[in-house]
Amino acid sequence: MFRTIICLFFILVIRANAFAQNWTDAEFNKANTAANADYLTNEEKNIVLYMNLIRLDGEKFYYTFLEDYINNYNAKVRKYRNYNDLKIARNNSYYLSLLKHVTGVKNLSMFYPDEKLTALSRNHALDLSRNNLDTHQSSNGDKFSKRLAKEFPNKAMSENIDFGYSNSLDIVCHLLLDCGVPSLGHRFNLLDQKYKLNTVGVSIQPHPSYTWCAVIDYVSQPTFYTNNH
Repeated sequence: MFRTIICLFFILVIRANAFAQNWTDAEFNKANTAANADYLTNEEKNIVLYMNLIRLDGEKFYYTFLEDYINNYNAKVRKYRNYNDLKIARNNSYYLSLLKHVTGVKNLSMFYPDEKLTALSRNHALDLSRNNLDTHQSSNGDKFSKRLAKEFPNKAMSENIDFGYSNSLDIVCHLLLDCGVPSLGHRFNLLDQKYKLNTVGVSIQPHPSYTWCAVIDYVSQPTFYTNNH
């Protein structure tokens, strides 16, 4: 009960901030597909919420939540001598290309959490933590596709991993911007339409080198492709 109250409070805080930017209660309700997933933490639930808000209205997310993330990030790194190198400037090529990619993204299908897939995400995040790794490959050499195929055979699948953040908005926006990743693989997973990814597993765990890591696994039911980023 206490955990549910905390989760509801956090969602209400998100709503209070976003109402000024014209996000509606109906949009939050539609995006909040993980609300009753008691196997997820509050931050993990809100990763699903933010990913779905992007898919509901990508351009509005760009000018609201992403803008908040960039402003907060730039404020945090202002104390460093190389601030000009660290900050996300408005002429940043990844920031500009993202606007092109999210313009017109509206009312895409939602991601829905899955307990079995989340267990796979959690196992990989814990493996990364125990062995101080930063890869899609497991410590035993298995590729992510082999890990997921054990429970989800013959399905389209992909995986995002984020390092350094434990906050849901930070994780999602970091992946969405995908700065320094020329393939933009993380971004395209979030905006996916090609592979019909619709089922997600999410886990945030401590990491010895990066403080935190978040593993997000995606599966499409019931198409027959494999996609690796």
